Amino acid sequence: MTNLLETLQSRGLLQDATPGLTERLQTGPITGYCGFDPTADSLHVGNLVPVMALAWLQRTGGRPLIVVGGGTGMVGDPGGKRTERPVLSLEEVDANAASIQTQLERFLEFDGPRAAKTLNNASWLRSLGLLEFLRETGKHFTVNYMLQKDSVRSRMETGISFTEFSYMLVQAYDFDHLFETEGCELQLGGSDQWGNITAGVELIARKRQASAHALTLPLLTTGSGAKFGKSEGENIWLDPARTSPYQFYQFWINQEDADLPRLLRMFTFLEEDRIVQALREQEANPSARSGQRLLAGDVTARVHGAEIRERVEAASRILFGGSPIREADAGTLAIVAEEVPQATASHDDLGSMTAVEGLVRVGLASSKAEARRGIEGGGYSLNGDKLTEDRTLTASDILHGRYILLQRGRRHYAVLLIG
Repeated sequence: MTNLLETLQSRGLLQDATPGLTERLQTGPITGYCGFDPTADSLHVGNLVPVMALAWLQRTGGRPLIVVGGGTGMVGDPGGKRTERPVLSLEEVDANAASIQTQLERFLEFDGPRAAKTLNNASWLRSLGLLEFLRETGKHFTVNYMLQKDSVRSRMETGISFTEFSYMLVQAYDFDHLFETEGCELQLGGSDQWGNITAGVELIARKRQASAHALTLPLLTTGSGAKFGKSEGENIWLDPARTSPYQFYQFWINQEDADLPRLLRMFTFLEEDRIVQALREQEANPSARSGQRLLAGDVTARVHGAEIRERVEAASRILFGGSPIREADAGTLAIVAEEVPQATASHDDLGSMTAVEGLVRVGLASSKAEARRGIEGGGYSLNGDKLTEDRTLTASDILHGRYILLQRGRRHYAVLLIG
């Protein structure tokens, strides 16, 4: 455990830590936890920062606890928001918590002496009585102490409800509960959580005369200062139903060269020598984007699996590199079909539908006349082969029983789905 802080520092994952944590780590393994808010049914790319920190905690000898906030999610953290979050129903919170737990279990080992453990704080918070909470937790904090915290102070101008004002005490209760039941001495979180985490440290010190520690992680931004984890203003989600694996992969491919050193260290487990080598290759030939491909492939495989990564990479080569379409398997073509315009046709249409009609149907030509001119100019392809005449589409054009891939120029694709 002596190298946890050094490891996090070298990977760009350390923002701050309480005094004495280094000395505590030198005495032996430590149990640490991080909480995840179930306000949505999926984690997003920004959540990968604490997930990677938990993974490094485990890899350096510690035991990670994942706390899904089925209880705290009913209160809502005021930090980082100008207005109060909407209150979700119990059913929504529980459903979101279950989905997030499934995603988190992909990143950590759940067997062995350092096995990770997933907990839902609803199991101890929802049964907690108000008077018990006030006596056992509230009495240890003054209002003045709470008003000094950034998460509260930043909301004083616009107003903060008592519900959100009490959030830090509920989170402090979590830390104390885990200290008692799981031997947890460390809480990790984003740098905006420093006030809430140290409230838990304070509660354990006052209530139990014991030491606990806080460790915060940087809030990630791009080199241009934009919030990391969004594309065109939308979150990049881990759930493939929200962000397709192809779009997820392309998000990482599109990262700027200047951000690459930090992203490779933060979001992969690659050794430093391999990262340095990748950065040298990237600098020698930036247009090849080998560094981005290494990053995108590594993260996509961890989130979606190696098989999906291979198919996404194959789909990317088709759409951007001109890889032979007829060599693609059905799974790869399914990914391509999800990312390009598509139209449907029946088996009965084939034999009578011309390529010109097909091009118009999928939107690659606005009219039959435009399609004919494009074919005459060699600008259209079918399944990677140039269309040289106004021929009829037949069953032999169908790939893997369903797909006919039409193309205009080098980068404009559409799929005719046969069903």
